[in-house]
Amino acid sequence: MSSSATQTLSCERLIQDICDLDWQRLTRQDLIDVAWIYYFFSVQFRENLEIARGLYPHDDKLRELDRGERNTDNLSPWIGVAAIGERMNHDEFMRRTLQLTAIDADRRLRLEAAGASYLAKVRATDDMTRILSLASYEDGGLELVFKSILNAPDWSDPLLQAFRHFLTQHIKLDADSEHGHGGLCRHLGPDDAVASLWLEFRESLVAAAPRLAHGRQKQPISYQSAIASD
Repeated sequence: MSSSATQTLSCERLIQDICDLDWQRLTRQDLIDVAWIYYFFSVQFRENLEIARGLYPHDDKLRELDRGERNTDNLSPWIGVAAIGERMNHDEFMRRTLQLTAIDADRRLRLEAAGASYLAKVRATDDMTRILSLASYEDGGLELVFKSILNAPDWSDPLLQAFRHFLTQHIKLDADSEHGHGGLCRHLGPDDAVASLWLEFRESLVAAAPRLAHGRQKQPISYQSAIASD
């Protein structure tokens, strides 16, 4: 992964660590569990953007990013999730996506507990770190992760087809270096503290789908080692 003005080296290493997880080993059920965890990620992303808009209400680029992430129809339509032209927050699209395939009560409780634990850790993070994470996510970080997730072999499920639509559309939204979502928050260059949020995301993914870590050829990077090696 090449260095980016909006990624610290520690963030880059943790992003690569997520990309190096064994996505090709996942079963259809594993991937559904990943989609559940990503829903909770999308909640914290929306909250981070709300915090940023509250602190910088006159920032035109953040205002434009907000229009592309909240109350937007750029993921519509999708059968069972979004009607033609229907506007919604992206985490609402994911919430509805999860409803397309029923899972048993015990599994749902496990995933909701993992998601709640992840959100609690993010919400305990200071507001500025959460704001600065936006550039780390939007300006290349999530694009790399999404492309890695798309290496999973089995998407033959209504929930997963909607999730794949979500991922591929976001790659398009983020990919344009000048006019995409990354360019709208690049001025919020992250610092090393943002790496802790990437670490929590990785840990929640592996907790939901342990098979992700089974094929690893190297030890995962810790936050301390990522920071120490900068």
